[in-house]
Amino acid sequence: MIRTLTRSIREYRWAAILAPLTMVGEVAMEVLIPRVMAALYDYGIVMQDSRVVAIRSLELVICALCSLAFGVLSATFASKAGTGFAKNLRHDMYYRVQEFSFSNIDKFSTASIVTRLTSDVAMLQMTFQMLIRMAIRAPMMMILAMISAMSISVRLSLIYCVAMPILIIALFGLVPFVHKIFDRVFKTYDKLNNAVQENVHGIRVVKSFVREEKEIEKFKEVSGSIYKDFSKAEKILALNGPIMQVCVYGCTLAISWFGARMVVASGNNPDVGLTTGQLSSLFTYTTQVLMAFMMFSMVFVMMIMSRSPLRRCYELLTEESDLTSPENAVTEVPDGSIDFEDVSFRYSATAHINALQNVNLHIPSGATVGILGVTGSGKTTLVQLIPRLYDVSEGCLKVGGIDVRRYDLEVLRDNVAMVLQKNELFSGTIKDNLRWGNPDATDEEMVHACRLACADDFIRSFPDGYDTHIEQGGTNVSGGQKQRLCIARALLKKPKILILDDSTSAVDTRTDAAIRQAFRKDIPDTTKLIIAQRIASVQDADIIVLLENGRIEDVGSHDELLARSEVYREVFTSQQKGGEE
Repeated sequence: MIRTLTRSIREYRWAAILAPLTMVGEVAMEVLIPRVMAALYDYGIVMQDSRVVAIRSLELVICALCSLAFGVLSATFASKAGTGFAKNLRHDMYYRVQEFSFSNIDKFSTASIVTRLTSDVAMLQMTFQMLIRMAIRAPMMMILAMISAMSISVRLSLIYCVAMPILIIALFGLVPFVHKIFDRVFKTYDKLNNAVQENVHGIRVVKSFVREEKEIEKFKEVSGSIYKDFSKAEKILALNGPIMQVCVYGCTLAISWFGARMVVASGNNPDVGLTTGQLSSLFTYTTQVLMAFMMFSMVFVMMIMSRSPLRRCYELLTEESDLTSPENAVTEVPDGSIDFEDVSFRYSATAHINALQNVNLHIPSGATVGILGVTGSGKTTLVQLIPRLYDVSEGCLKVGGIDVRRYDLEVLRDNVAMVLQKNELFSGTIKDNLRWGNPDATDEEMVHACRLACADDFIRSFPDGYDTHIEQGGTNVSGGQKQRLCIARALLKKPKILILDDSTSAVDTRTDAAIRQAFRKDIPDTTKLIIAQRIASVQDADIIVLLENGRIEDVGSHDELLARSEVYREVFTSQQKGGEE
Protein backbone atom coordinates (compact mmCIF):
# COMPACT_ATOMS: atom_id res chain seq x y z
CA MET A 1 0.00 0.00 0.00
CA ILE A 2 2.74 2.46 1.02
CA ARG A 3 4.87 1.47 -1.98
CA THR A 4 1.98 2.27 -4.32
CA LEU A 5 1.52 5.76 -2.91
CA THR A 6 5.23 6.58 -2.70
CA ARG A 7 5.43 6.20 -6.50
CA SER A 8 3.82 9.64 -6.59
CA ILE A 9 7.02 11.21 -5.21
CA ARG A 10 8.75 10.83 -8.60
CA GLU A 11 10.70 14.00 -9.51
CA TYR A 12 10.73 15.12 -5.86
CA ARG A 13 12.74 12.07 -4.79
CA TRP A 14 15.94 14.03 -4.22
CA ALA A 15 14.15 16.61 -2.07
CA ALA A 16 12.67 13.74 -0.03
CA ILE A 17 16.18 12.30 0.47
CA LEU A 18 17.92 15.60 1.25
CA ALA A 19 15.33 16.65 3.85
CA PRO A 20 16.24 13.91 6.37
CA LEU A 21 19.96 14.18 5.58
CA THR A 22 20.05 17.89 6.42
CA MET A 23 17.91 17.14 9.47
CA VAL A 24 20.67 14.81 10.73
CA GLY A 25 23.09 17.76 10.47
CA GLU A 26 20.73 19.98 12.47
CA VAL A 27 20.34 17.35 15.21
CA ALA A 28 24.10 16.81 15.41
CA MET A 29 24.65 20.53 15.95
CA GLU A 30 21.93 20.73 18.63
CA VAL A 31 23.43 17.80 20.53
CA LEU A 32 26.93 19.28 20.26
CA ILE A 33 25.94 22.68 21.69
CA PRO A 34 25.41 21.49 25.35
CA ARG A 35 28.90 19.88 25.36
CA VAL A 36 30.47 23.10 24.10
CA MET A 37 28.57 25.08 26.76
CA ALA A 38 29.74 22.67 29.47
CA ALA A 39 33.35 23.09 28.33
CA LEU A 40 32.88 26.89 28.20
CA TYR A 41 31.67 26.95 31.81
CA ASP A 42 34.08 24.38 33.30
CA TYR A 43 37.30 25.27 31.48
CA GLY A 44 36.62 28.92 30.69
CA ILE A 45 34.47 30.64 33.27
CA VAL A 46 35.40 28.52 36.31
CA MET A 47 39.10 28.53 35.37
CA GLN A 48 38.86 32.23 34.38
CA ASP A 49 40.60 31.53 31.07
CA SER A 50 39.53 34.24 28.59
CA ARG A 51 41.17 32.42 25.68
CA VAL A 52 39.00 29.31 26.28
CA VAL A 53 35.92 31.53 26.66
CA ALA A 54 36.61 33.17 23.28
CA ILE A 55 37.24 29.87 21.48
CA ARG A 56 34.22 28.10 22.99
CA SER A 57 31.98 31.12 22.31
CA LEU A 58 33.06 31.08 18.65
CA GLU A 59 32.32 27.35 18.52
CA LEU A 60 28.85 28.01 19.96
CA VAL A 61 28.14 30.65 17.27
CA ILE A 62 29.34 28.31 14.51
CA CYS A 63 27.23 25.41 15.83
CA ALA A 64 24.17 27.64 16.13
CA LEU A 65 24.59 29.00 12.58
CA CYS A 66 25.15 25.50 11.18
CA SER A 67 22.06 24.25 13.03
CA LEU A 68 20.04 27.15 11.60
CA ALA A 69 21.31 26.51 8.06
CA PHE A 70 20.59 22.78 8.24
CA GLY A 71 17.14 23.47 9.71
CA VAL A 72 16.23 25.92 6.93
CA LEU A 73 17.45 23.51 4.25
CA SER A 74 15.59 20.60 5.82
CA ALA A 75 12.34 22.59 6.04
CA THR A 76 12.72 23.75 2.42
CA PHE A 77 13.39 20.28 1.06
CA ALA A 78 10.57 18.75 3.16
CA SER A 79 8.11 21.40 2.01
CA LYS A 80 9.05 20.87 -1.64
CA ALA A 81 8.86 17.09 -1.34
CA GLY A 82 5.55 17.17 0.59
CA THR A 83 3.72 19.56 -1.73
CA GLY A 84 5.14 17.81 -4.79
CA PHE A 85 4.05 14.43 -3.46
CA ALA A 86 0.52 15.76 -2.82
CA LYS A 87 0.37 17.32 -6.30
CA ASN A 88 1.42 14.08 -8.01
CA LEU A 89 -0.88 11.99 -5.83
CA ARG A 90 -3.88 14.16 -6.72
CA HIS A 91 -2.94 13.93 -10.39
CA ASP A 92 -2.57 10.14 -10.22
CA MET A 93 -5.91 9.73 -8.46
CA TYR A 94 -7.70 12.15 -10.79
CA TYR A 95 -6.28 10.48 -13.89
CA ARG A 96 -7.37 7.11 -12.50
CA VAL A 97 -10.91 8.42 -12.01
CA GLN A 98 -10.95 9.54 -15.65
CA GLU A 99 -10.30 5.94 -16.69
CA PHE A 100 -13.17 4.57 -14.62
CA SER A 101 -16.22 3.10 -16.25
CA PHE A 102 -19.68 4.01 -15.00
CA SER A 103 -19.73 0.90 -12.82
CA ASN A 104 -16.42 1.93 -11.19
CA ILE A 105 -17.77 5.41 -10.50
CA ASP A 106 -20.95 3.88 -9.07
CA LYS A 107 -18.75 2.05 -6.55
CA PHE A 108 -17.42 5.36 -5.14
CA SER A 109 -19.79 8.22 -4.43
CA THR A 110 -18.94 11.63 -5.87
CA ALA A 111 -18.60 13.09 -2.38
CA SER A 112 -16.19 10.31 -1.40
CA ILE A 113 -13.99 10.92 -4.45
CA VAL A 114 -13.88 14.66 -3.67
CA THR A 115 -12.92 13.94 -0.04
CA ARG A 116 -10.15 11.58 -1.10
CA LEU A 117 -8.73 14.15 -3.53
CA THR A 118 -8.80 16.97 -0.97
CA SER A 119 -8.91 16.19 2.77
CA ASP A 120 -7.31 12.76 2.53
CA VAL A 121 -4.43 13.94 0.33
CA ALA A 122 -3.88 16.97 2.60
CA MET A 123 -3.58 14.63 5.60
CA LEU A 124 -1.11 12.40 3.74
CA GLN A 125 0.91 15.47 2.74
CA MET A 126 1.23 16.55 6.39
CA THR A 127 2.15 13.03 7.44
CA PHE A 128 4.75 12.68 4.69
CA GLN A 129 6.40 15.99 5.58
CA MET A 130 6.47 14.97 9.23
CA LEU A 131 7.93 11.57 8.39
CA ILE A 132 10.88 12.90 6.38
CA ARG A 133 11.67 15.42 9.14
CA MET A 134 10.34 14.50 12.58
CA ALA A 135 10.57 10.73 12.03
CA ILE A 136 14.30 11.23 11.42
CA ARG A 137 14.82 13.98 13.99
CA ALA A 138 13.15 12.15 16.90
CA PRO A 139 15.17 8.88 16.90
CA MET A 140 18.41 10.66 15.94
CA MET A 141 17.98 13.20 18.73
CA MET A 142 17.10 10.46 21.20
CA ILE A 143 20.09 8.28 20.28
CA LEU A 144 22.70 11.06 20.10
CA ALA A 145 21.44 12.78 23.28
CA MET A 146 21.47 9.44 25.15
CA ILE A 147 25.01 8.68 23.97
CA SER A 148 26.16 12.15 24.99
CA ALA A 149 24.46 11.87 28.37
CA MET A 150 26.01 8.43 29.00
CA SER A 151 29.45 9.76 28.05
CA ILE A 152 29.05 12.24 30.89
CA SER A 153 27.52 9.92 33.50
CA VAL A 154 26.23 6.41 32.94
CA ARG A 155 24.59 6.27 36.38
CA LEU A 156 22.52 9.44 35.86
CA SER A 157 21.58 8.32 32.35
CA LEU A 158 19.85 5.27 33.84
CA ILE A 159 17.12 7.65 35.04
CA TYR A 160 15.88 7.77 31.43
CA CYS A 161 15.30 4.03 31.55
CA VAL A 162 12.64 4.59 34.19
CA ALA A 163 10.79 7.30 32.21
CA MET A 164 10.81 5.53 28.83
CA PRO A 165 8.59 2.54 29.72
CA ILE A 166 5.99 4.88 31.26
CA LEU A 167 5.84 6.95 28.08
CA ILE A 168 5.71 3.90 25.82
CA ILE A 169 2.86 2.30 27.81
CA ALA A 170 0.91 5.58 27.81
CA LEU A 171 1.38 6.11 24.06
CA PHE A 172 0.44 2.62 22.91
CA GLY A 173 -2.42 2.51 25.41
CA LEU A 174 -4.07 5.53 23.77
CA VAL A 175 -3.63 4.44 20.15
CA PRO A 176 -6.46 1.84 19.82
CA PHE A 177 -9.10 4.31 21.02
CA VAL A 178 -7.89 7.14 18.77
CA HIS A 179 -7.61 5.06 15.60
CA LYS A 180 -11.27 3.95 15.71
CA ILE A 181 -12.41 7.55 16.10
CA PHE A 182 -10.32 8.91 13.21
CA ASP A 183 -11.47 6.08 10.97
CA ARG A 184 -15.05 7.15 11.67
CA VAL A 185 -14.24 10.85 11.16
CA PHE A 186 -13.00 10.46 7.58
CA LYS A 187 -16.09 8.49 6.63
CA THR A 188 -18.19 11.30 8.07
CA TYR A 189 -16.30 13.77 5.88
CA ASP A 190 -17.83 11.96 2.88
CA LYS A 191 -21.30 12.67 4.30
CA LEU A 192 -20.37 16.33 4.86
CA ASN A 193 -19.17 16.79 1.30
CA ASN A 194 -22.26 15.01 0.02
CA ALA A 195 -24.54 17.34 1.98
CA VAL A 196 -22.75 20.43 0.65
CA GLN A 197 -22.67 19.13 -2.91
CA GLU A 198 -26.37 18.25 -2.92
CA ASN A 199 -27.32 21.61 -1.46
CA VAL A 200 -25.24 23.71 -3.84
CA HIS A 201 -26.22 21.67 -6.90
CA GLY A 202 -29.91 21.76 -6.01
CA ILE A 203 -30.02 25.24 -4.49
CA ARG A 204 -32.86 26.31 -6.80
CA VAL A 205 -35.00 23.38 -5.67
CA VAL A 206 -34.13 24.07 -2.03
CA LYS A 207 -35.20 27.70 -2.32
CA SER A 208 -38.31 26.96 -4.34
CA PHE A 209 -39.53 24.57 -1.63
CA VAL A 210 -38.28 26.88 1.18
CA ARG A 211 -36.15 24.08 2.67
CA GLU A 212 -33.16 26.17 3.72
CA GLU A 213 -33.69 25.43 7.41
CA LYS A 214 -33.91 21.70 6.74
CA GLU A 215 -30.65 21.77 4.76
CA ILE A 216 -28.97 23.81 7.52
CA GLU A 217 -30.07 21.26 10.11
CA LYS A 218 -28.76 18.41 7.95
CA PHE A 219 -25.40 20.15 7.60
CA LYS A 220 -25.23 20.96 11.34
CA GLU A 221 -25.91 17.34 12.19
CA VAL A 222 -23.03 16.03 10.06
CA SER A 223 -20.69 18.87 11.04
CA GLY A 224 -21.55 18.34 14.71
CA SER A 225 -20.74 14.65 14.38
CA ILE A 226 -17.25 15.51 13.09
CA TYR A 227 -16.81 18.02 15.92
CA LYS A 228 -17.77 15.46 18.58
CA ASP A 229 -15.46 12.77 17.18
CA PHE A 230 -12.51 15.13 16.79
CA SER A 231 -13.06 16.54 20.28
CA LYS A 232 -13.16 13.06 21.74
CA ALA A 233 -9.97 12.06 19.94
CA GLU A 234 -8.16 15.25 20.97
CA LYS A 235 -9.18 14.75 24.60
CA ILE A 236 -7.64 11.30 24.56
CA LEU A 237 -4.47 12.55 22.85
CA ALA A 238 -4.26 15.45 25.30
CA LEU A 239 -3.42 12.94 28.04
CA ASN A 240 -0.07 12.43 26.32
CA GLY A 241 1.06 15.99 27.23
CA PRO A 242 0.67 15.78 31.04
CA ILE A 243 2.27 12.35 31.13
CA MET A 244 5.20 13.73 29.15
CA GLN A 245 5.54 16.72 31.48
CA VAL A 246 5.49 14.50 34.56
CA CYS A 247 8.33 12.42 33.10
CA VAL A 248 10.37 15.50 32.09
CA TYR A 249 10.04 17.15 35.50
CA GLY A 250 10.58 13.85 37.29
CA CYS A 251 13.82 13.21 35.40
CA THR A 252 14.94 16.81 35.98
CA LEU A 253 14.34 16.50 39.74
CA ALA A 254 16.15 13.15 39.92
CA ILE A 255 19.15 14.42 37.95
CA SER A 256 19.21 17.60 40.08
CA TRP A 257 19.23 15.61 43.31
CA PHE A 258 21.76 12.94 42.40
CA GLY A 259 23.81 15.22 40.13
CA ALA A 260 24.21 17.90 42.80
CA ARG A 261 25.49 15.28 45.27
CA MET A 262 28.01 14.10 42.66
CA VAL A 263 29.18 17.68 41.98
CA VAL A 264 29.68 18.33 45.68
CA ALA A 265 31.49 15.02 46.12
CA SER A 266 33.89 15.79 43.25
CA GLY A 267 34.56 19.35 44.38
CA ASN A 268 33.60 20.64 40.91
CA ASN A 269 36.87 19.28 39.54
CA PRO A 270 36.68 18.83 35.73
CA ASP A 271 39.01 15.84 35.92
CA VAL A 272 37.22 14.02 38.74
CA GLY A 273 33.51 13.12 39.07
CA LEU A 274 30.81 15.47 37.77
CA THR A 275 31.15 19.22 37.18
CA THR A 276 28.54 21.99 37.23
CA GLY A 277 28.86 22.45 33.47
CA GLN A 278 28.32 18.74 32.85
CA LEU A 279 25.29 18.76 35.14
CA SER A 280 23.74 21.65 33.22
CA SER A 281 24.36 19.82 29.94
CA LEU A 282 22.62 16.76 31.41
CA PHE A 283 19.55 18.91 32.03
CA THR A 284 19.58 19.88 28.34
CA TYR A 285 20.02 16.27 27.23
CA THR A 286 17.13 15.24 29.47
CA THR A 287 14.89 17.73 27.73
CA GLN A 288 16.19 16.67 24.32
CA VAL A 289 15.65 12.95 24.96
CA LEU A 290 12.13 13.33 26.30
CA MET A 291 11.13 15.98 23.76
CA ALA A 292 12.43 13.67 21.03
CA PHE A 293 10.16 10.99 22.41
CA MET A 294 7.26 13.45 22.36
CA MET A 295 8.05 14.21 18.70
CA PHE A 296 8.09 10.50 18.04
CA SER A 297 4.69 10.16 19.69
CA MET A 298 3.36 13.01 17.51
CA VAL A 299 4.63 11.22 14.41
CA PHE A 300 3.04 8.02 15.62
CA VAL A 301 -0.29 9.76 16.20
CA MET A 302 -0.14 11.34 12.73
CA MET A 303 0.51 7.91 11.24
CA ILE A 304 -2.51 6.55 13.08
CA MET A 305 -4.63 9.45 11.80
CA SER A 306 -3.39 8.93 8.26
CA ARG A 307 -4.12 5.20 8.12
CA SER A 308 -7.69 5.77 6.93
CA PRO A 309 -6.73 8.38 4.27
CA LEU A 310 -3.90 6.08 3.17
CA ARG A 311 -6.28 3.17 2.68
CA ARG A 312 -8.91 5.32 0.94
CA CYS A 313 -6.41 6.84 -1.51
CA TYR A 314 -4.93 3.39 -2.16
CA GLU A 315 -8.41 2.05 -2.98
CA LEU A 316 -8.90 4.79 -5.57
CA LEU A 317 -5.44 4.33 -7.09
CA THR A 318 -5.68 0.56 -7.39
CA GLU A 319 -9.28 0.40 -8.65
CA GLU A 320 -9.05 -1.16 -12.08
CA SER A 321 -11.50 -0.10 -14.75
CA ASP A 322 -13.63 -3.01 -15.88
CA LEU A 323 -13.74 -1.48 -19.38
CA THR A 324 -10.41 -1.48 -21.19
CA SER A 325 -9.24 -1.66 -24.78
CA PRO A 326 -8.14 -5.18 -25.78
CA GLU A 327 -4.78 -6.04 -27.29
CA ASN A 328 -4.70 -5.60 -31.08
CA ALA A 329 -7.89 -3.55 -30.80
CA VAL A 330 -9.89 -2.63 -33.90
CA THR A 331 -9.18 1.02 -34.76
CA GLU A 332 -11.81 1.70 -37.41
CA VAL A 333 -15.60 1.50 -37.28
CA PRO A 334 -16.83 0.27 -40.72
CA ASP A 335 -20.35 1.68 -40.50
CA GLY A 336 -23.16 2.59 -38.12
CA SER A 337 -25.03 -0.72 -38.07
CA ILE A 338 -25.95 -2.07 -34.63
CA ASP A 339 -26.78 -5.65 -33.64
CA PHE A 340 -28.04 -6.82 -30.25
CA GLU A 341 -27.74 -10.59 -30.06
CA ASP A 342 -29.38 -12.16 -26.97
CA VAL A 343 -28.14 -9.24 -24.86
CA SER A 344 -28.83 -9.25 -21.14
CA PHE A 345 -27.44 -6.74 -18.67
CA ARG A 346 -27.33 -6.19 -14.93
CA TYR A 347 -25.67 -3.27 -13.16
CA SER A 348 -23.75 -5.43 -10.70
CA ALA A 349 -22.84 -9.06 -10.27
CA THR A 350 -24.93 -9.21 -7.09
CA ALA A 351 -28.09 -7.82 -8.75
CA HIS A 352 -30.97 -10.29 -8.74
CA ILE A 353 -32.86 -8.76 -11.68
CA ASN A 354 -31.52 -7.95 -15.14
CA ALA A 355 -32.04 -4.38 -16.36
CA LEU A 356 -32.21 -5.83 -19.90
CA GLN A 357 -33.26 -9.36 -20.80
CA ASN A 358 -32.72 -11.28 -24.07
CA VAL A 359 -32.63 -8.25 -26.36
CA ASN A 360 -32.39 -9.09 -30.08
CA LEU A 361 -32.39 -6.16 -32.47
CA HIS A 362 -30.82 -5.32 -35.83
CA ILE A 363 -30.41 -1.68 -36.83
CA PRO A 364 -29.03 -1.03 -40.33
CA SER A 365 -26.50 1.74 -40.89
CA GLY A 366 -28.11 5.14 -41.50
CA ALA A 367 -31.47 4.14 -40.06
CA THR A 368 -33.49 6.34 -37.73
CA VAL A 369 -34.67 4.41 -34.68
CA GLY A 370 -37.20 5.59 -32.11
CA ILE A 371 -37.15 4.02 -28.65
CA LEU A 372 -40.24 4.27 -26.46
CA GLY A 373 -41.12 2.88 -23.07
CA VAL A 374 -42.33 3.81 -19.63
CA THR A 375 -39.92 5.12 -17.01
CA GLY A 376 -37.62 2.30 -15.88
CA SER A 377 -38.17 0.15 -18.94
CA GLY A 378 -34.43 0.20 -19.83
CA LYS A 379 -34.26 2.76 -22.65
CA THR A 380 -31.18 4.61 -21.38
CA THR A 381 -29.53 1.36 -20.31
CA LEU A 382 -29.96 -0.02 -23.84
CA VAL A 383 -28.18 2.86 -25.58
CA GLN A 384 -25.41 3.15 -22.96
CA LEU A 385 -24.17 -0.29 -24.00
CA ILE A 386 -23.42 0.92 -27.55
CA PRO A 387 -20.40 3.18 -26.70
CA ARG A 388 -19.38 0.70 -23.94
CA LEU A 389 -20.27 2.92 -21.03
CA TYR A 390 -21.23 -0.45 -19.60
CA ASP A 391 -20.47 -3.94 -20.90
CA VAL A 392 -23.15 -6.49 -21.65
CA SER A 393 -23.56 -9.18 -18.99
CA GLU A 394 -24.65 -11.83 -21.50
CA GLY A 395 -24.85 -12.03 -25.27
CA CYS A 396 -23.09 -9.89 -27.84
CA LEU A 397 -23.44 -6.30 -29.06
CA LYS A 398 -21.95 -5.43 -32.44
CA VAL A 399 -21.30 -2.07 -34.11
CA GLY A 400 -20.36 -2.23 -37.78
CA GLY A 401 -20.54 -6.03 -37.54
CA ILE A 402 -17.78 -6.16 -34.90
CA ASP A 403 -18.20 -6.88 -31.18
CA VAL A 404 -17.84 -3.57 -29.30
CA ARG A 405 -15.43 -5.27 -26.87
CA ARG A 406 -12.93 -5.67 -29.72
CA TYR A 407 -12.74 -1.94 -30.47
CA ASP A 408 -10.28 0.54 -29.07
CA LEU A 409 -12.43 2.45 -26.56
CA GLU A 410 -11.41 5.88 -27.82
CA VAL A 411 -12.13 4.95 -31.43
CA LEU A 412 -15.54 3.48 -30.59
CA ARG A 413 -16.62 6.47 -28.50
CA ASP A 414 -15.35 8.93 -31.12
CA ASN A 415 -17.72 7.30 -33.60
CA VAL A 416 -20.69 7.27 -31.22
CA ALA A 417 -22.05 10.67 -30.16
CA MET A 418 -24.40 10.58 -27.22
CA VAL A 419 -26.53 13.42 -25.90
CA LEU A 420 -27.36 12.24 -22.41
CA GLN A 421 -30.66 12.60 -20.63
CA LYS A 422 -29.00 15.02 -18.22
CA ASN A 423 -27.39 17.72 -20.36
CA GLU A 424 -24.13 19.20 -19.09
CA LEU A 425 -22.49 22.42 -20.19
CA PHE A 426 -19.22 23.67 -18.77
CA SER A 427 -18.08 27.13 -17.79
CA GLY A 428 -16.60 28.96 -20.79
CA THR A 429 -17.86 30.39 -24.04
CA ILE A 430 -20.36 28.70 -26.36
CA LYS A 431 -17.46 27.99 -28.72
CA ASP A 432 -15.53 26.30 -25.90
CA ASN A 433 -18.48 24.04 -25.18
CA LEU A 434 -19.06 23.20 -28.84
CA ARG A 435 -15.40 22.27 -29.33
CA TRP A 436 -15.81 19.45 -26.83
CA GLY A 437 -17.25 17.63 -29.83
CA ASN A 438 -14.31 18.54 -32.07
CA PRO A 439 -11.37 20.58 -30.70
CA ASP A 440 -10.32 21.50 -34.27
CA ALA A 441 -13.78 22.57 -35.48
CA THR A 442 -13.84 25.72 -37.60
CA ASP A 443 -16.34 28.54 -37.07
CA GLU A 444 -18.19 27.43 -40.21
CA GLU A 445 -18.51 23.86 -38.91
CA MET A 446 -19.83 25.10 -35.57
CA VAL A 447 -22.41 27.33 -37.28
CA HIS A 448 -23.52 24.42 -39.50
CA ALA A 449 -23.92 22.09 -36.51
CA CYS A 450 -25.87 24.73 -34.60
CA ARG A 451 -28.20 25.28 -37.55
CA LEU A 452 -28.93 21.53 -37.67
CA ALA A 453 -29.69 21.67 -33.93
CA CYS A 454 -31.82 24.84 -34.37
CA ALA A 455 -29.42 26.69 -32.02
CA ASP A 456 -27.93 29.26 -34.40
CA ASP A 457 -30.81 31.74 -34.11
CA PHE A 458 -30.85 32.06 -30.34
CA ILE A 459 -27.01 32.13 -30.19
CA ARG A 460 -26.92 35.10 -32.57
CA SER A 461 -29.54 36.87 -30.43
CA PHE A 462 -26.96 37.10 -27.63
CA PRO A 463 -24.83 40.29 -27.67
CA ASP A 464 -21.60 38.27 -27.86
CA GLY A 465 -22.95 35.55 -30.17
CA TYR A 466 -20.79 32.44 -30.13
CA ASP A 467 -18.42 34.11 -27.64
CA THR A 468 -21.20 34.33 -25.02
CA HIS A 469 -19.98 33.05 -21.66
CA ILE A 470 -21.78 30.01 -20.26
CA GLU A 471 -21.94 29.76 -16.48
CA GLN A 472 -21.04 26.50 -14.75
CA GLY A 473 -23.75 23.95 -15.52
CA GLY A 474 -25.30 26.24 -18.15
CA THR A 475 -27.43 28.09 -15.61
CA ASN A 476 -27.67 31.22 -17.77
CA VAL A 477 -29.43 29.45 -20.67
CA SER A 478 -32.82 27.77 -20.74
CA GLY A 479 -33.35 24.01 -20.69
CA GLY A 480 -34.27 23.93 -24.38
CA GLN A 481 -31.27 26.06 -25.35
CA LYS A 482 -29.00 23.82 -23.31
CA GLN A 483 -30.37 20.74 -25.08
CA ARG A 484 -29.82 22.24 -28.53
CA LEU A 485 -26.25 23.25 -27.68
CA CYS A 486 -25.55 19.70 -26.50
CA ILE A 487 -26.99 18.29 -29.75
CA ALA A 488 -24.81 20.67 -31.80
CA ARG A 489 -21.79 19.60 -29.75
CA ALA A 490 -22.52 15.95 -30.53
CA LEU A 491 -22.97 16.67 -34.25
CA LEU A 492 -19.51 18.24 -34.43
CA LYS A 493 -18.03 14.79 -33.79
CA LYS A 494 -19.43 13.73 -37.21
CA PRO A 495 -20.31 10.35 -35.69
CA LYS A 496 -21.45 7.17 -37.38
CA ILE A 497 -24.03 6.73 -34.60
CA LEU A 498 -25.96 9.56 -32.93
CA ILE A 499 -27.89 8.83 -29.72
CA LEU A 500 -30.41 11.34 -28.37
CA ASP A 501 -31.55 10.26 -24.93
CA ASP A 502 -34.78 12.25 -24.51
CA SER A 503 -32.69 15.23 -25.63
CA THR A 504 -35.54 17.29 -27.10
CA SER A 505 -37.91 17.06 -24.14
CA ALA A 506 -37.44 20.74 -23.30
CA VAL A 507 -38.00 22.10 -26.83
CA ASP A 508 -41.36 22.80 -28.44
CA THR A 509 -42.82 20.37 -30.98
CA ARG A 510 -42.12 22.72 -33.88
CA THR A 511 -38.41 22.94 -33.07
CA ASP A 512 -38.33 19.20 -32.42
CA ALA A 513 -39.75 18.55 -35.88
CA ALA A 514 -37.28 20.99 -37.46
CA ILE A 515 -34.34 19.19 -35.83
CA ARG A 516 -35.56 15.79 -37.07
CA GLN A 517 -36.09 17.20 -40.57
CA ALA A 518 -32.53 18.58 -40.59
CA PHE A 519 -31.18 15.18 -39.52
CA ARG A 520 -32.93 13.37 -42.35
CA LYS A 521 -31.65 15.89 -44.90
CA ASP A 522 -28.07 16.58 -43.75
CA ILE A 523 -26.84 13.41 -41.99
CA PRO A 524 -28.60 10.55 -43.83
CA ASP A 525 -25.67 8.15 -43.39
CA THR A 526 -25.57 8.53 -39.61
CA THR A 527 -27.50 5.97 -37.57
CA LYS A 528 -29.82 7.92 -35.28
CA LEU A 529 -31.31 6.51 -32.08
CA ILE A 530 -33.93 8.76 -30.51
CA ILE A 531 -35.30 8.07 -27.04
CA ALA A 532 -38.48 10.08 -26.53
CA GLN A 533 -41.63 10.33 -24.47
CA ARG A 534 -43.63 11.87 -27.33
CA ILE A 535 -44.63 9.57 -30.17
CA ALA A 536 -44.59 12.64 -32.44
CA SER A 537 -40.80 12.75 -31.97
CA VAL A 538 -40.29 9.24 -33.39
CA GLN A 539 -43.29 8.47 -35.59
CA ASP A 540 -41.29 9.23 -38.76
CA ALA A 541 -38.51 6.82 -37.69
CA ASP A 542 -37.66 3.82 -39.85
CA ILE A 543 -37.91 1.55 -36.80
CA ILE A 544 -39.69 2.10 -33.50
CA VAL A 545 -38.68 -0.09 -30.55
CA LEU A 546 -41.18 -0.51 -27.73
CA LEU A 547 -39.51 -1.50 -24.44
CA GLU A 548 -41.17 -2.82 -21.31
CA ASN A 549 -39.46 -4.16 -18.17
CA GLY A 550 -36.11 -4.52 -19.94
CA ARG A 551 -37.54 -6.55 -22.81
CA ILE A 552 -38.44 -5.60 -26.37
CA GLU A 553 -42.23 -5.66 -26.46
CA ASP A 554 -42.52 -4.89 -30.17
CA VAL A 555 -40.55 -3.51 -33.14
CA GLY A 556 -41.92 -1.92 -36.28
CA SER A 557 -42.86 1.26 -38.09
CA HIS A 558 -45.42 3.72 -36.77
CA ASP A 559 -48.21 2.28 -38.92
CA GLU A 560 -47.33 -1.31 -38.06
CA LEU A 561 -47.34 -0.65 -34.33
CA LEU A 562 -50.62 1.25 -34.55
CA ALA A 563 -52.15 -1.76 -36.23
CA ARG A 564 -50.93 -4.50 -33.87
CA SER A 565 -49.78 -2.98 -30.56
CA GLU A 566 -52.50 -2.06 -28.10
CA VAL A 567 -50.00 -0.32 -25.78
CA TYR A 568 -48.60 1.81 -28.59
CA ARG A 569 -52.08 2.65 -29.78
CA GLU A 570 -53.18 3.78 -26.31
CA VAL A 571 -50.13 6.03 -25.89
CA PHE A 572 -50.57 7.50 -29.35
CA THR A 573 -54.27 8.22 -28.80
CA SER A 574 -53.68 9.83 -25.41
CA GLN A 575 -51.06 12.18 -26.88
CA GLN A 576 -53.18 13.42 -29.78
CA LYS A 577 -55.59 16.33 -29.76
CA GLY A 578 -59.04 15.11 -29.06
CA GLY A 579 -57.65 11.91 -27.65
CA GLU A 580 -60.92 11.33 -25.86
CA GLU A 581 -62.52 10.67 -29.24
